[in-house]
This record gives sequence, structure tokens and C-alpha cells, in this order.
Amino acid sequence: MSDEAFRKYECIVCGLIYDEAEGCPDDGIPPGTRWADVPEDWLCPDCGVGKEDFELL
Repeated sequence: MSDEAFRKYECIVCGLIYDEAEGCPDDGIPPGTRWADVPEDWLCPDCGVGKEDFELL
């Protein structure tokens, strides 16, 4: 996988997948937003945990 490829991260609590290609438009995070650029105070929209509870798939 090249550095340009979009990555996916999974919430270890509820299993929600954050896909960099899709972003999270409902939370104001546009498609193409890299995980590193997601605000540190962003919370999982399904269960409310923070970024620290997501793992790279």
C-alpha cells in the first residue's frame, strides 16, 4: 500500500469504521480527510469514544 492510499480505522468498542476516503460528513469531516487531520476531540458517532479507541485496519 502506498502512502497515498486511504486507510480505514475501526472503533474497538462498537466496530464503526472510519474510512479516510469517505470522511464523516455528518460530523463536518469531508471525504478525503486523513485520520491525522481528524480533530483530536472528535468522538465516535455511534458510541461516543475518542480517537484513541480506534485501530488501523
